[in-house]
Amino acid sequence: MSCVNATVEVLDNPAPFLNPFQFKIRVECIKELEEDVEWKVVYVGSASDNQYDQELDSVMVGPMHVGLMEFVLAVDPPDYTKIPKDDILGVTVVLLQCLYRGKQFLRVGYYVQNEYAEAYPELRLEPPATVELDKVMRHILAEKPRVTRFPIPWDEPAPMMGNGTYEGNSTSNHAPEDMQNMNNNNNNNDIGSSSISTSNNNNNNNDDHMEPSSHSSEPMELPPHT
Repeated sequence: MSCVNATVEVLDNPAPFLNPFQFKIRVECIKELEEDVEWKVVYVGSASDNQYDQELDSVMVGPMHVGLMEFVLAVDPPDYTKIPKDDILGVTVVLLQCLYRGKQFLRVGYYVQNEYAEAYPELRLEPPATVELDKVMRHILAEKPRVTRFPIPWDEPAPMMGNGTYEGNSTSNHAPEDMQNMNNNNNNNDIGSSSISTSNNNNNNNDDHMEPSSHSSEPMELPPHT
């Protein structure tokens, strides 16, 4: 069972591309933890190459006493100069990762569509070679997050595997494979048609099911990147 549960609400959405990302996070700590919890926001610059992933920010939240807490995580937009030119517009992914002692126990992924605002129909029809970022809008598909939970040892020692390493999930920033099948170059892609599911990398943890809400900060039910 997870010691920390969370609900997430996406704020300021849709928003201009150059606006900060804002997430309102409500955290429930079921068991007091010895250390703080780390939250990361990662922007996937290209679905085909994780070298373009950008960690927008990382913050430590604590102390983690039993009970509820709520905070807003605001991070700067990605550095567009580090995104391939053909991947600035279209569909991509932003990941919200939660780690304890360097182990990722929760990842929430959202599809994001970047396109010229409706006020510029001529740019939507014929995008210029150089993207005019001040005219681009960002739309996060907040209603359908793709949620993955990972079992971790929390404050107990991690079990050692046969190869002499300790068992634990990967903390890779890149989007999961089922979120990489997107057409970043199609500016007319309808983000609303994307299907995002909830998954768990441990089938025995279904009793801890948690679905972060994108439009509600109500407490989650109590129990309950790779």
